[in-house]
Amino acid sequence: MAKNATEKYTDALDKIKSKESKIEKFGDILSSIKNLDDRKRVLWTEIYHNAVDDRENASILFTDTLMQVKGNAANHNILGPVIAKYLERMSRANDQILKLAELVAREEETDINPDSIFDSISSSED
Repeated sequence: MAKNATEKYTDALDKIKSKESKIEKFGDILSSIKNLDDRKRVLWTEIYHNAVDDRENASILFTDTLMQVKGNAANHNILGPVIAKYLERMSRANDQILKLAELVAREEETDINPDSIFDSISSSED
């Protein structure tokens, strides 16, 4: 069943709130690090924001393209490589977030597992 305009609008707002919540949680993690240079804090927040945006945008395009391919062999042949590119973009965004988690963990100079940081900043996803 197709969603009506109100449902699509509500879904879009929920995604925005979720993304804002993730960025806020990441900011909280950075704020908890003593002696973190403000330039690093700003740069890392920007990197995180961009990676989340890239992942979300690629996901939207992936989903839209996937819907065009379902049950249509001709579209599959044409759009298959495009779908692969969107998956690669989402994977690269995830890799950026994991690398950022490693940098944050190193900055904290503790034995925090980067995966646990990634889990904590992405726990509000979906």
